[in-house]
Amino acid sequence: MIRMEQRVLGRTGREVSVVGLGTWQLGADWGDVAESDALAVLDASVESGVTFFDTADVYGDGRSERLIGRYLKERPDAEVFVATKMGRRAEQLPENYVLDNFRAWNDRSRAHLGVDTLDLVQLHCPPSPVYASDEVFDALDTLVAEERIAAYAVSVETCAEALTAIARPGVASVQIILNPFRTKPLEEVLPAARAAGVGIIARVPLASGLLTGKYTKDTVFAADDHRAYNRHGEAFDQGETFSGVDYPTGLAAAAEFARLAPAGATPAATALRWIIQQPGVSSVIPGARSVEQARANSAAAASEPLPEPVLDAVRELYDRRLRAAVHPRW
Repeated sequence: MIRMEQRVLGRTGREVSVVGLGTWQLGADWGDVAESDALAVLDASVESGVTFFDTADVYGDGRSERLIGRYLKERPDAEVFVATKMGRRAEQLPENYVLDNFRAWNDRSRAHLGVDTLDLVQLHCPPSPVYASDEVFDALDTLVAEERIAAYAVSVETCAEALTAIARPGVASVQIILNPFRTKPLEEVLPAARAAGVGIIARVPLASGLLTGKYTKDTVFAADDHRAYNRHGEAFDQGETFSGVDYPTGLAAAAEFARLAPAGATPAATALRWIIQQPGVSSVIPGARSVEQARANSAAAASEPLPEPVLDAVRELYDRRLRAAVHPRW
């Protein structure tokens, strides 16, 4: 088993691998992934040094959680911190974010994962008013007191939501979209989180695959893949698909980004390395649908830091091609 750099995940006080594993792909919305393939991805990640899995109760309506629970039962030696999320299985109304629902949602996740106490539970991109509700955070404190959860956090869509959450004394971490095509969190969110001791989990790090440089205008995504059905926010926030970037624009930007990769490095590894280097990032959580992808993602943790000219070129590319469309929205 490879030893990977560990960083403290904010107010949890726990260390997690700097590259974790996002498991949305293992649940749903990315095309079919067989159970055996999903378990193999989990195992390859752990063997590559990953100690942090991120999941949610809505991924495959619990499939992702159940797969992780099964894997950890079969691998009791695997020391993995599991963060899950709650709230997206219910109608997105602020009044649904109450203690009784939280208890029911947590009990379901605990059963799926096979644990008495969940390591970390994140509000899963709830309606914006939820972040300003004292009652919501009092309820989360109650879950900690009841030992249903060890800590709580938030997953957000916008920088404004992140800043509201960071001001809450009990919020352990903030999960936010951060990649070379979504750089706004660098301006205020990451500095505020560092000052408050709040962790940052960077999601959608490869812009739904755009930053791998593997897609073309002729690429066809499966009908049950969100990259086919949510390009304009038809099912959930548009920012979750290709980071909110228009697909043709993203393809052109991705082609430029690929040329910035250092010799011997893939565009995907370059994007992950860029995120790892941002001050305040606790862990980046790329997904993987194959063992090869899982191993390649994990290897980015040990790659050489990007030199300043590459960092400057990424900033210039974002400003020229993407800022006007992306920056004001999230």
